[in-house]
Parts: sequence; C-alpha cells; structure tokens
Amino acid sequence: MSKKNTDESGLEIIETPEALAGQINKAEVFFIKNRKIVLGIAGAVVLAVVAFAGYRFYIDGQEGTAQDALANVVYDFEADSLQKALNGSGGNEGLLSIADSYKGTDASNLANFYAGVALLKQGKYDDAIKHLQSFSSSDLLVHARAQSLIGDAYLEKNQPAEAISFYKKAADYEKNEYFTPVYLMKLAIAQEKANQPADAVSTYKRVIDEFPLSSEVVNAKKYMGVLEGQVGK
Repeated sequence: MSKKNTDESGLEIIETPEALAGQINKAEVFFIKNRKIVLGIAGAVVLAVVAFAGYRFYIDGQEGTAQDALANVVYDFEADSLQKALNGSGGNEGLLSIADSYKGTDASNLANFYAGVALLKQGKYDDAIKHLQSFSSSDLLVHARAQSLIGDAYLEKNQPAEAISFYKKAADYEKNEYFTPVYLMKLAIAQEKANQPADAVSTYKRVIDEFPLSSEVVNAKKYMGVLEGQVGK
C-alpha cells in the first residue's frame, strides 16, 4: 500500500518506491497521450532560446562595424558639417544610414541622437523628433537632454502644448543644479506661449526657490516680475 505524507509547504511527499513508480507511469501516460503538445512546447522554447542567441551573436557582430562607422562621421558632426554627417561622405556612412542599418546596436541608438540634433539645427523638426524619440538612454544628462530637444522641436513648430510635455519630462528627470534650471526656463517660456501665465510664474518661481545659485535666476526673476503684473490685472 502506497504511503504519502505532506511537508510544511503542503506538497505531497512520496515515501515508497511503488508509489513513486506509479507517479512515473502516470507521467509516461500523459506524455504519450499529449506527445505532440509537449514536444511542440519544448521545441518552441528551444527555438526561442536559439533565436535569441543568434540575434545576440548577430548584434554583437554588427556593433563593431557600426561603432567604426559612427566614429568616422562624428568628426563631421562636431565640425557642423551637418549634411555630410547625416548622409555620409568619402565612402563613409552617414548618421541616417547607421541608425537604420544597425538597429539594435548601441551605435545605431547614438546615431539617432546625433541625427536628431543635426536635423533640428537644419529646421527639419518632424524628422528630428522621430530620431530623438527613437533614442533611449539611462544616463541622467543625455536622457533629459533628448527630451528637452524634442521640446525645442515642438516649440519651433509652434506647438507649445507638446513642448510643455517634453520640457516637464526633462526637468523632472534626475534633477541637478546645472541643467534642470535651464529646462525649467524653457518650460516657462513654452507656458507663456501657450497662454498659461500663472503656470509660467510658478515655474519661474521654482527656478528661483529650488536653484538659487543658478545663473538662470536673474532672468527668472525678471520674466516672473513682468508676468506677475499681467496675471494681477
């Protein structure tokens, strides 16, 4: 007669060889009856693992090529040769090609950031927004910078409501003494353009109160003083 016990977790403990053999037989019967399903699930898991490993191998192989291509084009970007930087020159790939051809690599990600900045400088705001939104970073300075640049593009497109949204993201992400006041000033300007003077006053006040040592405080006080007169009317 088989004997079972239960441990503290509530799981059954099989104490005799006969009972254990019975459980094994049940498992065999289940496998035989459901062989196609079990093998299908196992096969799918194996394929997923193999596919992921293959993808990582491919991406790792692409990374070196993409980094070399990016290194060549950064010189043009830093020299403000924006057209060359975007489209390439002298047989070198440009930022747009690197971003598109090496997707999934760090170089492609960074190329999207550089391309967004270059396109913004050229006044191609929609394209700039697309590339900047394709960029991602956990770096506290670069991530906020990208959000702020998207805000700049929307403000240039005379869409202050959208600009406000991205300036808020930039200002609220990992606050620091150097860049957060700048993003707050941009936010206040966008709020003024959106005819939100009371909100702009509050934002200027944040610069003054939260970052008293910032060089932005002088302008924040000046602009806030003008707006307070308008809000009070």
